[in-house]
Amino acid sequence: MSTADQSDDFEQLHALIANTADIRGFLDGMTGFAAAMMTRSTGHRIECAVTLNRRKRRASIAGSSNEAVMLDEIEQHLGQGPCEDALRTGAPVLVADVATDPRWPQYRESLEAAGCRSVLGIPLTLGPDASAVLNFFAPASGLFTEDAIADAEVFAVVAGQALHLALRIAAADQLAENLRAAMESRTAIDLACGIIMAQNRCSHDQAFEILRRGSSTRNQKLHALAEEIVAGVSGAPVAAAHFED
Repeated sequence: MSTADQSDDFEQLHALIANTADIRGFLDGMTGFAAAMMTRSTGHRIECAVTLNRRKRRASIAGSSNEAVMLDEIEQHLGQGPCEDALRTGAPVLVADVATDPRWPQYRESLEAAGCRSVLGIPLTLGPDASAVLNFFAPASGLFTEDAIADAEVFAVVAGQALHLALRIAAADQLAENLRAAMESRTAIDLACGIIMAQNRCSHDQAFEILRRGSSTRNQKLHALAEEIVAGVSGAPVAAAHFED
């Protein structure tokens, strides 16, 4: 892979972060770039899929085509293959020829039936909270040469950095959204307590206890009951809390 190609891949992957709405969109774009890179490197059409594992989340699978996703799901269903080994060892794993490789017989038979003749698994470095691997699928054996594997490893370094950044941004966005929701819920509860204080001539703590008991008696979330009380008095929903971005 030339320096110019590396620079292009870097720019395209980082542009994806700004131009996609979620991690799934980023993964779809990343595998498209990966497939195009390996197609250039081998001179044959190569498909690519990615499996992303994050804590307390189901594995995310994306691909350069529906065929790539289907081929990757074969391994996920069986729980064995080059992708799994690449994740475990942190090193590339090659199935040079599905017809002759002695490993994973059921997996190889499924790939051969689908028209895939060779597979290359390349792990991405993402840190302790996530792991991912690129799976490249070739229509013929012998295409993943040493040079092609080296190109895939170079791409994986850039892709891993970009995906790591995308995951951090997604986590920060989720944290901000959770904070926003918590603050809006707090606003409704404070307003409802104010209404209860005025109606019952009681303290804030006493008003909150009345609200809490009402929530428990009605089996209704505290913030939902608070919003209902405020809307009943004002005739309008609670205004969203304002945040400076």
